[in-house]
This record gives sequence, C-alpha cells and structure tokens, in this order.
Amino acid sequence: MAQTEKKGGLLRKSSASKKPLKEKVVLMYDEIFTVRKDPSKCNPRFWEELFLMKVNLEYLEGKLEALDGEELMKIKDNINCLFQHCIQALGEEHPIRVVNALQTLCALIRGVHQKNKSTSGFDIINMLVGFDKAELCMKNLMESLDSLLCAEGSESLKSLCLKLLLCLVTVTDNISQNTILEYVMINSIFEAILQILSSPLSRREHGYDAVVLLALLVNYRKYESVNPYIVKLSIVDDEATLNGMGLVIAQALSEYNRQYKDKEEEHQTGFFSALTNMVGSMFIADADEKISVQTNEAILLALYEAVHLNRNFITVLAQSHPEMGLMTTPTSPVPTTPVTPLGTTPPSSDVISSAELPLDADVQTSNLLITFLKYSSIVMQDTKDEHRLHSGKLCLIILTCIAEDQYANAFLHDDNMNFRVNLHRMPMRHRKKAADKNLPCRPLVCAVLDLMVEFIVTHMMKEFPMDLYVRCIQIVHKLLCYQKKCRVRLHYTWRELWSALINLLKFLMSNETVLLAKHNIFTLALMVVNLFNMFITYGDTFLPTPSSYDELYYEIIRMHQNFDNLYSMVLRLSTNAGQWKEPASKVTHALVNIRAIINHFNPKIESYAAVNHISQLSEDQVLEVVRSNYDTLTLKLQDGLDQYERYSEQHKEAAFFKELVRSISINVRKNLAFNTLSQEVLLKEFSTIS
Repeated sequence: MAQTEKKGGLLRKSSASKKPLKEKVVLMYDEIFTVRKDPSKCNPRFWEELFLMKVNLEYLEGKLEALDGEELMKIKDNINCLFQHCIQALGEEHPIRVVNALQTLCALIRGVHQKNKSTSGFDIINMLVGFDKAELCMKNLMESLDSLLCAEGSESLKSLCLKLLLCLVTVTDNISQNTILEYVMINSIFEAILQILSSPLSRREHGYDAVVLLALLVNYRKYESVNPYIVKLSIVDDEATLNGMGLVIAQALSEYNRQYKDKEEEHQTGFFSALTNMVGSMFIADADEKISVQTNEAILLALYEAVHLNRNFITVLAQSHPEMGLMTTPTSPVPTTPVTPLGTTPPSSDVISSAELPLDADVQTSNLLITFLKYSSIVMQDTKDEHRLHSGKLCLIILTCIAEDQYANAFLHDDNMNFRVNLHRMPMRHRKKAADKNLPCRPLVCAVLDLMVEFIVTHMMKEFPMDLYVRCIQIVHKLLCYQKKCRVRLHYTWRELWSALINLLKFLMSNETVLLAKHNIFTLALMVVNLFNMFITYGDTFLPTPSSYDELYYEIIRMHQNFDNLYSMVLRLSTNAGQWKEPASKVTHALVNIRAIINHFNPKIESYAAVNHISQLSEDQVLEVVRSNYDTLTLKLQDGLDQYERYSEQHKEAAFFKELVRSISINVRKNLAFNTLSQEVLLKEFSTIS
C-alpha cells in the first residue's frame, strides 16, 4: 500500500495519483470562503464537526491572505459566523474543541489584520464580528478567556489563551491604534493575570507571557484616556502576586545574564582569544564587541511599569533568593514555546521564593535589583546598536525611578544589606579585568554608583550618547541628595567617581567643536560641576570621614588644569553673542567655588614647596597644606544644589515609550506560535484530566 504524504492541506499518494486529495478540514475552510451562505444550512453538523478536526493554521491564514478586499467583503457574513462559532466553542466541555477554536481565532485575527494593512475600506472589527454584534461577541470572548485562565485544568489551554490575547494585543504595530483593545479594556482580564502570577505552578508555565501581556495592555492609549490596567496595577498590594511578578522578571533577566556569560566564556576560550594572548591586547575591544545576546525589552518594560506605577513593588526589588545561576532547574514540565532569538524566550523554570526553596548559608544570595544591575551592566556596554541603546535608556529610566523613591533608597543604603555584585566591565586596554572573587560585600547603592562610573568611563566616543550621560549624572545626583538629606555616610571609593567626572569634562573640552554641532554640552558640564559643588557644600554631612573631604580638595587641586581650561572655554563662549552664551555663562557662575579652592590652595602649596625646598610634593604633603588652610578659605553658598526635577513619563518620555512599545509589539507578534502543541500531546494531556 502506497504511503500517504501531507503538504499544505493536500493529501496525495506517493504513487501516481492524478488528483491530490484535500483534508476534510481544508474542504470545510473552502466552503466557508466560497459559499456566500451559512455552510450549516447544507450540513447542520458543520460547525460541530469543524472544531473536532485539527486546525490547519497555514492553510487558513494563506486563504485569507489570497483574497482581495472585495472578495473578503463578499464572505464577511461567513467570517463573522466562523468567529462567533469559535467563541461558542470556547464554552464546550470537550477540550479538543476549545483548543481548535482558540487556534482558529488566532488565525482569523492574524489573517484579517494582514488584509487590513494593505486594503482600505473595511474595519477589522466589522470584518471579524460585525459592528452590530461586536460588543456582545467580544464580551463573550473575554469572559470565556477569563474563565479558562482562572479555571483549574489544562495548562495547554491556558497557554493558548494567553497566546490568543497576545495575538489580539499585537495585531497592529502601534497598539494604541488597535480598536479591538477597547473591548479588552471594558472586559478586564487583569485579575486572571494576577492569579497566574500568584500561583507557583501557573507562574512557572505561563508567567512570562502573562507579564509581557500586562506590560503591553498597560501601554494602550496610556496618555489619551483612563486605562483600567494602569489604575489596577498601581494599587496591587498582594505580596504573593507582586513577588510572583518579580520572580518572573528576575528569571528572564537572569537567563539573559547567563547566556551572555556563556558566550563570553566561549569567546575567551576560543581560538581568537588564544591569538590575542599571543599578539597582545591590541584586539581586545574589537573581539569583545562581537559578544552579543539579543536584548529583552518586553520584560524590561514590565519591570519599568511595575516600579513606576506601584510603590509596593519597590519592596520586591530587595527580596532575597538564591543566586539563580547556582540553582538547579526543577524537573517540572516546561511550556512548549517557539524557537526565538536568545534573550527573548520565556524562562524554562520558575525562580524559587523563600517559601519554595530555603536559602543555603553557603550560597550567594541575590535579588531582583542585583539581577537587573548585572543585566544593565551588559546592555549598557554597547550603545551603538539601536536595541541596546533603547535597553540602556530604559535601564537608566528604571534606575531614575528607584533613585527617587524614599523606601528604595532606604534599602539601597542599608548597612545590614550587603551584597557582592559582579557587574560586567567593558574590556579596555588600559585596565586589567577585575577578579570576581575580590569583590567586597557592600550596600547595594555602591553597585549602582559603580554602574554609573563604569558608564561614564567607557562611553566617551564620537557617537556620544548625550541623553544617557545626562540620565547617568542625574541618578548620581539623586542618590547624593538622599545621602545629604538623611546624613548617610557611605563608605565608597568616591575618588573613582570624581576622577570619572573630571575625565568627562576633559573629553567635552577636547571634542568641543564636534560635540557642539550635535549637543548642548553645557547642560552636561553644568550638571557635572554642580555634583562637585554638592560635595564641596554638603560633603561634610555625607562623606564617610574628614579625610574623604580632604581628598576631594586634593583631587580638585591635582586636576586644576581641567577646571581652568573649562573656565576659559565657557568664559570665551559666554562673552560672545552666539547661541551658547546663556548656557556657557551658567557654567561660569557654577565654577566659582571650584576656582576659589584652586586659587586659594595653589599659592599655599607652591609656597610650602619653596620653603621646604621640595620640587614635587607627595599627596600627604598636599593634604597637610589643605588641612592647615581651610580657615582662610571663603566659599559662596549656592542654592538649589540638593533639589531636582522629579521624573515625568508623559511630558518627556512619551515618544520614546511609543516607539519602544511598537518595537516590542512587532517582536512579540513575530515570535508567537500557535501550532506548537501537537494533537497527540493534547490528547494525552486531556485523557488524564478528571
């Protein structure tokens, strides 16, 4: 007997059959798309039979794509009928019918959207359900999906429900133009999403899709109307739910960090690494630029919305759990997901809360904030790539929200919460790679400051990321404001920060002509100078020791040439009538105390050297001069140094988030797959359900 092969809905014998035979389900699709009346009039059991047969997604979407707008309008009633019968089938007891109905709905939504992109003259809602029945049909659909997501039972059905909802949300690139979402707003599934996140089993299977779905729904017309998902997310206070959301985000970011580390190790042990060791370090920077793992903006957006909207979520950032890279993966079944690029796939297992897996004293503990800081240290290394630039910007926005929060600052600066945070550092020719084992345990704010210093030091380049630098300096300023306000004396290597800031000023001056053609560098220069003013004016209230304050003066005096050059530059531009007159003059005024320190101490140091017949003074000798001449130093009190403008998304970041959400929507839609569940797997699962 000749073997039977299947391809594109056609059945044919491998012998020489003249006419290929079509699957029955394909014949039924043809009937829906060619007959202009309800197919059930000829066959009363048409719809009942249709949902018992395995969906041919490829054929169904292809059929819709092949029709032009006019042809599609002719069979609109049949498409409406199919859509309505799909919704009815969701209430069936037989799970195979429900699965087939869900997959058919996905194909219909995607197929009709494809036509809507290229053809004007009909609305997507009208095409799917008809305007007259849209409200009732969509209400029934959302209620059915809500029931399936909340019910105890098939995890495969829940997975398909979430994929259908993601399909609905991402059917247009700009989700705010997706009119179908009005019905998702009216008939909320918010509680169903929370239920998934609060249950360990559901979270392990569906947490990733649920979190991404919520992040997208929150961004629907968020500036034009009242979005119920924003309102509800902002008032969630259930600990299990918030922790569940944090665990899903932490796992996804941790997975990205692990993939990057694996690629880095693979790269270092490869042939190219051996070659660079032989030749020297001249190729290090180029080699490491090739280490790339695709960023995950969707999960980062979810973290941002949680931090930005919900004050209660801040506590989740500090929830301790074992270091994820050291944990063994649970043996529970993993959800079937499409193959997607590195960094975008849902995590395969849940991160365990303290209730689920006890902490081991020998295992390094971590938390969501540490995982996020490590993630940030990777994506912020290379801002030349657009996705990484967006990711880096979003990381800094999240850190801005954290740096403004009083409670977040309390645990960031808590001496009793010390962690060893291994940030990724960009390979550079003039510095050695730090040994991970030598990292000290410090309050978490030290890791945030390290990340900011690392960014400042490593991004002074022709394609200068001005916006990121401004955000970076703002974060440092906000942390200093908290330290000054609460008199927190942080034991940190402040010299590294001062050195990085002075080198940044030096870079701005060296590249004045090139940078001024694109940026107002005086805004950034003013912010840097005012950070020094903050240390000068209030440093005695938050620097750890009196000697730290002395060291600040030493650094200013040691690097006085840079400040002198900056003053010369801004004075030159502020005395001209050009476009930079006003911003340059602001920097001139801000430099008054720094210049007073230099002009006061330099003659004293020269005099000390002359009297003692020393050609070059040591650091200790300079510090001795500084300490003995504070009394005669006169400084001006500068107002507003410890004030800042709070972060506002709507007024300043709306365009960025609109473009980011658009990019995420396209990526989610591209990576959605509905046919990953084979009929055999489903039958096996449903046969065990009581």
